[in-house]
Amino acid sequence: MSFEKITERSSNYRHLDKMAIKDLLTYINKEDQVVPFAVEKAIPQIEKLVEAISDKMLMGGRLFYIGAGTSGRLGIVDASECPPTYGVPYGLVIGIIAGGEKAITTAVEFAEDDKKQGWKDLQEYKVSEKDVVIGIAASGTTPYVIGALEECRKRGIITGSISCNPDSPVSAAADFPIEVVVGPEFVTGSTRMKSGTAQKLVLNMISTSVMIQLGRVEDNKMVNMQLTNEKLVDRGIKMLMERLKMDDYNKAKELLLKYGSVKKASELKVS
Repeated sequence: MSFEKITERSSNYRHLDKMAIKDLLTYINKEDQVVPFAVEKAIPQIEKLVEAISDKMLMGGRLFYIGAGTSGRLGIVDASECPPTYGVPYGLVIGIIAGGEKAITTAVEFAEDDKKQGWKDLQEYKVSEKDVVIGIAASGTTPYVIGALEECRKRGIITGSISCNPDSPVSAAADFPIEVVVGPEFVTGSTRMKSGTAQKLVLNMISTSVMIQLGRVEDNKMVNMQLTNEKLVDRGIKMLMERLKMDDYNKAKELLLKYGSVKKASELKVS
């Protein structure tokens, strides 16, 4: 069966180089508006993957994102934000990119074409059947990602995928494929645009939902967030004052800094 990359179709717009700036911005925004509707259609797929991840992580497993280029960078961003936001340890959610750390800021030629390297990179973290590995590839054809997922499945490791083409090879390699089909990009083939936005939205949904399942959120508050700057300290103080019905800002600050999180501080009985 033939496979068509919708992400590589020619843009619906021509002569971008002759457009007025206002028109460029208007049309980019118009295209961006299709993304959340495409994500909405994929919610049943996302739900199944979140359930699988939550079950594994509640039993002590980890979550891995693996990708190349923009997709890899998006996974690293999502993974890196989990510890400060939810107070989980570094190493619980891990982002891996083809080409290593250098590839986060600089394109590494042909790194995504090595089908064996993805699994090798995962092995450095001693990945096992306790973990879940999500391959991120807008095209759905990245050898680095596909190879990693295939090796995971051989070893009984649960796999997911996020792509922007239907019935792609990366979907075939995943136990829980997510396909968010956003159509051709405004600049032909520039998948950092709509496809990247779609992937970012899905990653937000996955990590946020999983962290809530793990008990890292109470009511609608990030009660386990790390106090890494003055803005977060101030936010934590106000949360604590609300939870404990306190009106003394300085006392709340003292408690928060002493115990390190809103959750730990609020478990105290303050007279």
